[in-house]
Amino acid sequence: MPDLVWLLAVPYGLLCATLAANLWYLTRRRPHRPTRTDLRISLMIPARNEEANLRRLLPSLLRQRRVDLEIIVYDDASTDGTAAVAAGTGDSRVRTVGGAGPPPGWVGKVHALYQASRLATGNVFLFLDADTMLKHEHALADVLDRFAALPPHSALTAVPHFRGGGALLVSGIPHGFLTNLPLPLIPLLRSRFVAALNGQCWVISREDYLAHEPHLHHRQEVLEDIRIGRYLCGLGVIPCFEDLQDDLEVWMYDGFRAAWRGFRKNAFLLTGNSRLGFAAYLAAYVAVYLLAPLASLWFPVIAITSKLVSDRYTRYPLWVSLLAPATFVCWAVLFIDSAVSHLAGTVVWKGRAVDGKSLRRR
Repeated sequence: MPDLVWLLAVPYGLLCATLAANLWYLTRRRPHRPTRTDLRISLMIPARNEEANLRRLLPSLLRQRRVDLEIIVYDDASTDGTAAVAAGTGDSRVRTVGGAGPPPGWVGKVHALYQASRLATGNVFLFLDADTMLKHEHALADVLDRFAALPPHSALTAVPHFRGGGALLVSGIPHGFLTNLPLPLIPLLRSRFVAALNGQCWVISREDYLAHEPHLHHRQEVLEDIRIGRYLCGLGVIPCFEDLQDDLEVWMYDGFRAAWRGFRKNAFLLTGNSRLGFAAYLAAYVAVYLLAPLASLWFPVIAITSKLVSDRYTRYPLWVSLLAPATFVCWAVLFIDSAVSHLAGTVVWKGRAVDGKSLRRR
């Protein structure tokens, strides 16, 4: 048993070190740079049945100050009032484009953003999910200033403030991100193996986007943000994460059931899109979060404390942290549910089937 405890201590040590390094990286002081006045930003929103979310997002965009802005809403064959809400703003900065759905070989969101990029006129591209909202009238200018302060050939991406329902599940996303992805190593190593993007919000120069066409090269990716982050990093465009919690919030799901359905689409893909990758990932996850606590009392203390720290940083209430063991168990079950659903080809999202067979061929 002592040998097993020491063996299990290794991933816990890495978990704690990664969390500490990421919090340092995200909270360190940035050099002050003057506001750039020569940047025009093209903000692109993929929208399929996003009527309710657009009612929250678009007013927050239209009140932004200190920015030269155009907004392109790509209506991806919605069956609700998405197009009417977008067209009903009465603001010339909002352009609504109607689509008939993705052609064969494309995922809806990726196709929508690629088509929107064909129409963008700005020298900075910002890709924003419809379930986001800017929190104050200078938020977009703050984001743009942060992007302008980065080294050339960088892509800015966000750690947002997560809101909405399903907190028991959703809080596992920032916890997993903060304890597994070593953010300081991305610009240091410039390696695609440690890179990623948050597809909810990311910024890139027009020049870099058109040079590499990331959406065109990842047309079948459901988890396009992770793949695009690695792709861009491999080409010398380095993803840089910034804490945008004071500027941007994301309302992902209304409740636990909706969150489960949404993550069922993605969870299996996080493990590598294969049976072998899934088995290895699930075994490691279960060993660290469910079995290790049986070997030593220190392991559940460390696991719950890491969740408490990440929850405090990402502004989740205390009750979410106290239920950390339930979050760990739910995610283990969710991984299994997602794998079974993908391998059976029964995953459906927003009325469209997610083609598990094409994913397995990759």
